Amino acid sequence: MAEVVVMPQLGNTVESCVVTSWHIKVGDEVNPSTIAAQIETDKSAMEVPAGVSGTVLRLLAEPGDEVAVKAGFFIVGEPGEAIDDLIPASTETPQPKPTLTQPIRHTPPPATPAPTQTRTTASPRARREANQAGIDIAAIRGTGPQGRILASDVRAAIEAIPPPPVGTGLGGRLTRADLAGTNLIHAPMGLPTPPVPQVPQIPQPPPAQSDFPGAFTDTEITGIRKLVAERMQASLAHHAQITETASAPATALLALRARLNNQDLPKITLGDLLAYAAVRTVADFPVLNSTFDGTTLRSFSAVHLGLAVDTVRGLLVPTIRFSSTMGLHQFAVASKELITQARTGTINPDLLTGATFSLTNLGAYGIESFTPILNSPQVAILGVNAITPSAVVNPDGSIGVEQRISFSLTVDHAVVDGADAARFLQALTAFITDIDRRIDTETGLI
Repeated sequence: MAEVVVMPQLGNTVESCVVTSWHIKVGDEVNPSTIAAQIETDKSAMEVPAGVSGTVLRLLAEPGDEVAVKAGFFIVGEPGEAIDDLIPASTETPQPKPTLTQPIRHTPPPATPAPTQTRTTASPRARREANQAGIDIAAIRGTGPQGRILASDVRAAIEAIPPPPVGTGLGGRLTRADLAGTNLIHAPMGLPTPPVPQVPQIPQPPPAQSDFPGAFTDTEITGIRKLVAERMQASLAHHAQITETASAPATALLALRARLNNQDLPKITLGDLLAYAAVRTVADFPVLNSTFDGTTLRSFSAVHLGLAVDTVRGLLVPTIRFSSTMGLHQFAVASKELITQARTGTINPDLLTGATFSLTNLGAYGIESFTPILNSPQVAILGVNAITPSAVVNPDGSIGVEQRISFSLTVDHAVVDGADAARFLQALTAFITDIDRRIDTETGLI
């Protein structure tokens, strides 16, 4: 018997998903593990399995469509089976672009709606795009389930806005002739429109190079890249960010990594050791293991580490929950698993939220110092830099070379004093300097 497969609930906070590509087509045989489509949420991109067995009879969305959670996704059944009763009305025939139920207003709506006004249902992505465009979202007719307004509806409404008149006068100024036929100017009743004086055209010099500015490519910022851009801008707008940098000898760190990897245990990387050291250190600095909403500083007992991961879809920050309660090897296994899920697009969106302190590591790229941007509403993020040879004065006064590693800590100066940040870096560099003995004592794993 034919059935409608619905968009799954991919996390507690996800309300809709954008179909980026289909991996199946009408006529294909699928089973529960068959990858049906690639989708994007506001937080991540991932592959969605079919979840059922049968023949694909109909796809209910096109690439680029936004589909609400629990709304129809595609239909499976037996070949040739009737499915007319299962096809949502909005997909039976090609739909025109959404129409406006009232003129679009380019001013924000009143702060307090009238008592008779009904609530407008729209996806978070649609509300954000309407707000950025200065459009009253209540003026848009939605095409989603139960009239829900989707981001595609907002974009269609923006495209439907007529362009402003183009001026033909000097410097692009509007003339009466330009405005004729618009509702911006009318001749007095019974009187002819006065003649428009002819302005001689001023010849323009030819460009210095006919191919200026040369070839270029426009790339629309969408999906995760767009979300990252919005969050980075919001972070800088809402937090008073300062960055402090300190360094430590890397001798003990490198020796410990070599010793650990000679044991018959899962591999421990430098990144694992550095992230683990940061977690153990920040646990003693509650003001850094906090979130700030503009009025309230909330400090946490457990450290939930956000680990910045570079993926082909953009920057993702999965959360190692309760990382401060883990031993080194447990921490290393958990971090590698989350990193793999983030890069393959299989991570649960709920695991991309909830971090209380974040770490971003650019040391592998040879970066010696940078300014990490806070992952709002967190108040601190630690940047890990490269290990580099540095000159050092030996106890006998001679000059030598020492391998050193530096850290760049960004904090919200509204709630974290510069001295607090300095004390954290002081404690962290002491931990790294003596890391082989610190981990022996604190975890008992070696």
